[in-house]
Amino acid sequence: MAYRIVHYINQFYAGIGGEEKADVTPEIREDVVGPGLAFKAAFGTDAEIVATVVCGDSYFASNMEKAGAEIIGMIKKYEPDAFVAGPAFNAGRYGTACGAMCEAVSKEFNIPAVSGMYPENPGVELYKKSAYIIETPDSAAGMRKAVPAMAKLLLKLLAGTKLGTPAEEGYIERGIRKNKFFGKLAADRCVEMFVAKLKGEPFVTEYKMPVFDRVPPQPAVKDMKNAVIALVTSGGICPKGNPDHIEASSASKYGEYDITGVMDLTSDKYCTAHGGYDATYADADADRVLPVDVLRGMEKEGVFKKLHNKFYATVGNGTAVASARRFGAEIVGKLVADGVTAVILTST
Repeated sequence: MAYRIVHYINQFYAGIGGEEKADVTPEIREDVVGPGLAFKAAFGTDAEIVATVVCGDSYFASNMEKAGAEIIGMIKKYEPDAFVAGPAFNAGRYGTACGAMCEAVSKEFNIPAVSGMYPENPGVELYKKSAYIIETPDSAAGMRKAVPAMAKLLLKLLAGTKLGTPAEEGYIERGIRKNKFFGKLAADRCVEMFVAKLKGEPFVTEYKMPVFDRVPPQPAVKDMKNAVIALVTSGGICPKGNPDHIEASSASKYGEYDITGVMDLTSDKYCTAHGGYDATYADADADRVLPVDVLRGMEKEGVFKKLHNKFYATVGNGTAVASARRFGAEIVGKLVADGVTAVILTST
């Protein structure tokens, strides 16, 4: 008998629409949809997709717990043997949703769950320990490569086959360490790797060290009296109604907002788009995240020359590092062009 698989996709791959349809609520179809056709071919007679869950990326990002519970309720009656989500490639909100649903389904039904993402997708960092995530290219152009690898891994998990290393199986390292016995002492293996490195020969380390960005601090502002200060935030502060539609999670954009003559970020005109913290206090007084009122007071006192007439905002919740770097580079270019001396960066 073939294994029963439930597949999760977003509104785009379901053929509903793009960003304009990202708020669609969860639905379930007893059919093979979108990438499911490729999975059907990859599974062959070993497994079949018995249902496809569709959910809008924005809806899921803004209602993670609610959406997760709704989807769990939908798929219970199908009694799945396994769950597959995506592949999401480098789509941040989609990847976060895929990872979250793999985690939820694994916990609820105790079944294998597999997704596929580009390594820089924020869903990887958030959920790599909860589910197996096949490494994919950064766009859907890699669909033919991603789907067979996901299907192969899922079938291995269902069969209880012992898995090889992440490199051998194609999934992203999960940060889970396991004991392994070697015929040589660690010192001998270490020397062999070192010699290979010196000779320029290939070798594989047994434990990769984490790599952290190191950003050297800028020198202090020498002349505060003549400084132009700007505000930038990852706390999601924006005009009421979020006119730029900055996503509550896994932001794909930032906003630029004019505060000429604005002395206070009042609740009737400003709010937060952020979905990663309780917005109650920020919505009541956005100055708690972006202190325009305090800086206006300091500007009046002559502590610095001028508060820049624009602020920049995005949402840091689940946002990909690559996206954050791009936002930063673009914002800095604009600030330098406007003659800004220094920036106060606030978060949550």
